[in-house]
Amino acid sequence: MTGHLMPAESAPQDRVWMAFPSAGYSLGDSPEAQHEARSTWAAVAHAISEFQPVTVVIDPGERDAAKRYLSADVEIVEAPLNDAWMRDIGPTFVYAEDGSVAAVDWVFNGWGAQDWAQWDRDEKVGAFVAGLAGTPVVSSPLVNEGGGIQVDGEGTVLVTDTVQLDPGRNPGATRESVEAELARTIGATHVVWLPRGLTRDSERYGTRGHVDIVAAITSPGRLLLHTQRDEGHPDYLVSKEIRSALEGTHDAAGRAWEIVEMPAPATLTDAEGFVDYSYINHLVVNGAVIACGYADPHDAEAAAILAEQYPGRKVVTIDARPLFERGGGIHCITQNQPSAKQG
Repeated sequence: MTGHLMPAESAPQDRVWMAFPSAGYSLGDSPEAQHEARSTWAAVAHAISEFQPVTVVIDPGERDAAKRYLSADVEIVEAPLNDAWMRDIGPTFVYAEDGSVAAVDWVFNGWGAQDWAQWDRDEKVGAFVAGLAGTPVVSSPLVNEGGGIQVDGEGTVLVTDTVQLDPGRNPGATRESVEAELARTIGATHVVWLPRGLTRDSERYGTRGHVDIVAAITSPGRLLLHTQRDEGHPDYLVSKEIRSALEGTHDAAGRAWEIVEMPAPATLTDAEGFVDYSYINHLVVNGAVIACGYADPHDAEAAAILAEQYPGRKVVTIDARPLFERGGGIHCITQNQPSAKQG
């Protein structure tokens, strides 16, 4: 191996990093909304802590609240925050040539400098977390987020045209320039480009198409794909478009994908319109999968699929509706740090 390589999420992990909601969009304005946000982020942290260490970054202004909601099993550290989406504001951990762990510090600019976002604090979190983790930093000029990439640990990465080539993120970028930077930073030898993300995620408060609610590589050559079965939802056609784009593509080893369809929840709408609820947005940890639930008829089917895809791991389902109402899911609020390779 030369350079750096991002491992699969199923590789052994040292810990998971999170951030706690602070004043703003994700926390909400009313006491009820704030309680809901804090309780949901805490539920994810506590579920992870059953299997491995978890560290939560809190804004100093949330110190008292965090101590009320987070148990002693969760490590707390402080840093100024704008928001709480650690997958996107935190670093992406990779292996160095000797098997040690390094951290890629992407440029973060509020998901493409969106007019509702603030990122003057969050843009510093990647380097802050890398420092606490004690890992060398691989600085990148690419505006990118952890939710915008999915890898197999063998050189394959899934991305979307609407994220890495977003003019609000990387004006003037080409597929070739993005691929070269992904090769340098995460060891991507083969990039699979998807045309877009889900409908709601492409609207005003979305990420413009993160792949981690669309597809996940569960093992080499096998891809779990979000599939909307209801023709009344706009993602019915989006799912077909993404599947069509994947047909004929392959992984870094040349394997054609074995595509496993993951059904979308039966729930189609919430108070804001069509939802982008997705079971793809799960987190793999040591011995478990922390899965999104929606009090939905399809929750059990999704959990069974995840158990089959990750044999030997316990599937723990947490109600993710409060997360998706705020713009993401369980994968979006977490960032896994792999263990160094031995020998």
